Amino acid sequence: MRDDFETIKVERIDEHILLITLNRPDFANAKNTAMGLELKEVYEGLYVDGEEYRCVVMTGTGKVFCAGGDLKERKGMSDQQWQRQHAIFEQGVHAQRMCPMPVIAAVNGPAYAGGCEMVLNSDFAYASTTARFALTEVTLGIMPGAMGTQNLPHAVGERRAKEIILTGRPFSVEDAEKWGLVNKVCEPDDLLNSVLNTARIIAENAPQSVMRAKRSISVATQIDRFNGYQFELEAYNQLVPMADRLEGILAFNEKRKPKFTGK
Repeated sequence: MRDDFETIKVERIDEHILLITLNRPDFANAKNTAMGLELKEVYEGLYVDGEEYRCVVMTGTGKVFCAGGDLKERKGMSDQQWQRQHAIFEQGVHAQRMCPMPVIAAVNGPAYAGGCEMVLNSDFAYASTTARFALTEVTLGIMPGAMGTQNLPHAVGERRAKEIILTGRPFSVEDAEKWGLVNKVCEPDDLLNSVLNTARIIAENAPQSVMRAKRSISVATQIDRFNGYQFELEAYNQLVPMADRLEGILAFNEKRKPKFTGK
């Protein structure tokens, strides 16, 4: 993976963790076309050739996670230009959602509109006490278009999601935790370490088990339980002949830490 991006930074943490940092602090890390293309490239790369990574952490530079779409760049766009840009964002959403390994958001500050949707598209999130959230699109004559209307009801419930989206009002990190949008609230100086510690725990587990469990959980929110269970069993049975399954059982019986290889 290249490391010469314009709007994001990518960094390997330890051996198996990738840290993605949104890096437009002078623009509140707002998502412009270049950032959309770069995030899409990274997540597509992880889907195609990401075996070396076992967990991804996404955060922002400075005091803001992401202010959403870059409205200054969008000023004066024609309908065609707007829709072309959004098509890039749409593909980026799919790429993030299809990332095989878990994606954890470390929300270091306000996450509005598309920034909030990036948090929702992550597998789960920890947030700083300085974070705030909003889906403000209806106040601008549009609506959430990066799976906000799809993901938010699963996180906070349908009625709460309607209130958040239809008013466009910001809400606190305390409410975000209470409602289920974020898993944990941390002091600003502790946020990234807390997320990385969780990422390290995930990265120590059997990679194929983690990836299949992640996908099975995602399927569970979309289909009935009987067919969801058939998906789970199919994923489970694919793990039985793998070397990591043998290693996990052997390590348990030998009272040692397993050494998983992802095979």
